[in-house]
Amino acid sequence: MNTEEIRQTSLELLDSADAAYVTTIDEDGCPQTRCMFNLRNKDKFPRLIDMFSDHQDDFMVYFSTNTSSEKVAQIKKNPAVCVYYCKPEDFHGVMLSGNIEIVDDPKIREELWHDGWERYYPTGPHDPDHTVLRLRPAKAKGWYKGRAFTFQIGARE
Repeated sequence: MNTEEIRQTSLELLDSADAAYVTTIDEDGCPQTRCMFNLRNKDKFPRLIDMFSDHQDDFMVYFSTNTSSEKVAQIKKNPAVCVYYCKPEDFHGVMLSGNIEIVDDPKIREELWHDGWERYYPTGPHDPDHTVLRLRPAKAKGWYKGRAFTFQIGARE
């Protein structure tokens, strides 16, 4: 399987994985992993398909989280993260790594917003406890069809 095929199957995994596992580094230098909504999942978040359609080459992902969360405090101190997507039943996983950023754009907050998120952010998309994170990863690593792979994002064969 060549790099282009691996890139394509990795994109398909981002579009279908049930969840994303985000790892940050805490104040003691230890990794901290938590499960988050996979906003690229086409079945769970079909309204966002267009938002990601221009990000097939750069694998960009967004996350919605609480400003008051430990992960936001950790990201402010050290933006290096990795995000893991997997389908264990297919023995397929991909980890994206790079520096994540806090996004203040009100249009992006509104575009990402979904009914029901009031349980997390009671006053809506502009709730002060609502933070949007964006990862434009530098590298991908994973496992597919019995083989490990690594590729630089943006690099083509």
